[in-house]
Amino acid sequence: MDYVALAVPFFLLAILLELIYGWAIKNNTYRINDTISSLFMGSLRGTSGILKIGIGGTIFYIIETEFSLWRMDDTNILTWVFAFVAYDFFYYWFHRISHERQIFWASHVAHHQSEEYNLSTALRQTGTGFLITWVFYIPLFAMGVPSYVFVSVASINLIYQFWVHTKHIGKLGWYELIFVTPSNHRVHHAINNEYVDKNYGGVFILWDRLFGSFQEELEEEECVYGIRGPIKTFNPIWANFHIYIKILKDVKMEITVRNLIRVLIARTGWSPDGSKHGSTKEAFNKEEFQKHDPKVNFVISAYALLQLFCLSTISVVLFPSGLLNYLEGVVLLFMIILTMYCTTRWLDGKQNFILEIVRIALFTLISVFTYLTDLEYFLTYGLTVYLIVNVILIPFLSKAASN
Repeated sequence: MDYVALAVPFFLLAILLELIYGWAIKNNTYRINDTISSLFMGSLRGTSGILKIGIGGTIFYIIETEFSLWRMDDTNILTWVFAFVAYDFFYYWFHRISHERQIFWASHVAHHQSEEYNLSTALRQTGTGFLITWVFYIPLFAMGVPSYVFVSVASINLIYQFWVHTKHIGKLGWYELIFVTPSNHRVHHAINNEYVDKNYGGVFILWDRLFGSFQEELEEEECVYGIRGPIKTFNPIWANFHIYIKILKDVKMEITVRNLIRVLIARTGWSPDGSKHGSTKEAFNKEEFQKHDPKVNFVISAYALLQLFCLSTISVVLFPSGLLNYLEGVVLLFMIILTMYCTTRWLDGKQNFILEIVRIALFTLISVFTYLTDLEYFLTYGLTVYLIVNVILIPFLSKAASN
């Protein structure tokens, strides 16, 4: 069973409580633009399920039913313990290679782009990881771990990782020796020379200690968060694809099979022309680092929060409801991505009036379609109310962006 969906309300409550706590102690770790960007990415990860081909699940099924050595008993507690520990072992290697090899970094980089560190960062997930992540877990199915057990321990592993994305919890004594904690995971997200590419474990930090990738958080070296070669935008499309674009440019430099393979599996950031752009090895100067934080009018921030609420509601309520067929889901997903793109352009401090009009016109067509095809009435009325609010806000947005 996948427990992540059940945990989402608790994630959001925890984010709210962390925000309130930070304000109360005068140590707020949230920025509205960065947080909205992270939550957009999390929402996009959830809704993008409509496009997944299911290649990983298909291969897992074939291995489990045709090629596994045996099938473990899912009623035996030892099966669950073994699967939980083994999953984290393979997760360590998936996570490490995702930082060290270019094609895997392309699918993982989005999680590291936030330049703040708080619980919302945990929800900032890639929208393309499903394409290749499954490769690392094939051995579990070959060893006979039942798919039900695999999905369950994978979701528990992911849920565990949520709480370690905070600045408000210090070191935890002996617990640090065995398990991933906020302290040693802060190191993982940092781009300081002392910290970069360290602490890959999901639940157990033991793997890092065993395989030489552990680094303790140092009192004299405060963590700086983000990625080297920052993208300087909150745009979720560029966040997900900018390393893929770099890879394509590198492939075009020399159109050969050898270069294609070399580019895909090279160390992160390697390029045929010697460039290190996009690499965790790219030069970094802590004193020169500046966060991407364009100053925008309060109206734009409020508008972005409204869009986040609406898109999150669609993600949580409409997509899992089964009311939409595949084509309708794809259309709605496209509109969600377009809305995220438009909203983040406002947050980036860019004029967006024409594109906003186009977006509203498309949503109007979709609203008319839902009315004419007798889809659920709440969908039509919901879209209508949403459109009216957006139309009312456009003049205010345009004025706010010009100030």
